[in-house]
Formats: sequence, C-alpha cells, structure tokens
Amino acid sequence: MRIFDAHFHIIDDSFPIKENQGYLPPNYVVSDYQRETAALHVAGGAVVSGSFQEFDQEYLAHALNELGSSFCGVTQLPATVTDEEIIHLHNRGIRAIRFNIKRGGSATLSELNYLARRVYDVAGWHSELYIDAKDLPEIMPTIEQLPAISIDHLGLSEEGLPYLLQLADKGIHVKATGFGRVDLDVEHALKAIYQANPDALMFGTDLPSTRARRPFAISDITLIQRIFDEKAADKVLYTNALQWYGK
Repeated sequence: MRIFDAHFHIIDDSFPIKENQGYLPPNYVVSDYQRETAALHVAGGAVVSGSFQEFDQEYLAHALNELGSSFCGVTQLPATVTDEEIIHLHNRGIRAIRFNIKRGGSATLSELNYLARRVYDVAGWHSELYIDAKDLPEIMPTIEQLPAISIDHLGLSEEGLPYLLQLADKGIHVKATGFGRVDLDVEHALKAIYQANPDALMFGTDLPSTRARRPFAISDITLIQRIFDEKAADKVLYTNALQWYGK
C-alpha cells in the first residue's frame, strides 16, 4: 500500500491563527502529523490551508520545508494577489488555491471564475472547493468551464451527490476525505464517483480532523481497500492525487 495524502492540515500557533465561527483549533504541527501517519506509508501529500489560517502563507512555507519536496501546499488567496506573488508561492511549493465556501476565510464564490482562471494561467494551479454539493447547481455552469477543479470531502451531503456525480463525469476531481464529517453513505458515494470517473477520487486523511464528528481512522483506508480491487485502490489512495498535484 502507498498513499499520497491529498488533504491534511498543519496548525502551528507560532503563526497567525484566527478564530472561525467561535472555534480555535488546537496545535497540530508537522511532527504530530508524522507521528500519527508513521505506519501509513505516506509517500507525499498536500497541506491544505484552513479557514482559521485565512491568507497567511508563512505557516505553509514552514510546514513544506519540514515535510520535504514530496509534499505541496494548497493555499487561500485574495482576489488582489499579483502574478508575482503567485509565482513566488509556486516556487515555495504551492500547487493549488482553495475556496472555503463552507467556513469562510478565503476568496468568495463571486471571485471563483476570475481567480481560478488566473492561478491556472499564471502557475498551472487547480482550484479546490470546500462546499456542500447540494449548493453546486447555482455554480455548475461556471465550474464546468473552469480549467481544473476539485471538491473536498465527497461533497459533504447525500442531497448533493447527484450534482457531484455529474461534475465527476465531466472531469472534476473529488477528495475522498473527511469520512467522519460527511452526511452520506460513504461506501455508496465512493463506488458511484469511481464509476463516473476512475481518475476523480483522491484519498486524504483530513488530519487532524478539526470539528469532524469522528476523526480519521485506519478503517477509512481499509474501506477503500475492501470495496475496490488492488489497481483501483492504488488509484484512489495514490496515483490520482500524485498526478493531480504534479508530484
């Protein structure tokens, strides 16, 4: 088994942390992540900026320096970011921008079309959406025209799954993450998304699982190994994300 952890967070209070919706996360630094994943054969991954980090880039650069070149970053940026800043961040290991529609702290949906195209044109980045898939219909025409998009946490809801499947069929990627925070049948969703697009699903631990009803567990990985054959499981756990992040 090999894993490219497509979604986890580093929370280092040596850098600015902002309370979000009354929540302030506990510290979770690189050494905590490495200790918790020591037995998982993680060969690389993506550190994802959370709502509580807003537009701070220094924590992310520091974490990537500690993790090494097989890891990359997913950051949040204001629409006012310059091309020079995007290129500078690319050189520091950033490979995607995140729009946190669920929690805030990022650029807004109104800025999605402009900013997603800019980061792709300037640095080849894709854009990641933390959004309840039931809210996708209002922006599906926009998303379908954007160059590279992924959606976090299986789209979060059973109600939104049909819309997510439509987008997966059209090439949108989906993170198989946060099984303890979603409101859907995870096994059914995984099978349906893989059937719609075998290249779409990308596993991530979602550590440290802030605000999730249940934190990440090894059973999240064994579920994928149980429902998919070895080749398909390797795509979900490793290859799809490795190619998506260009590592």
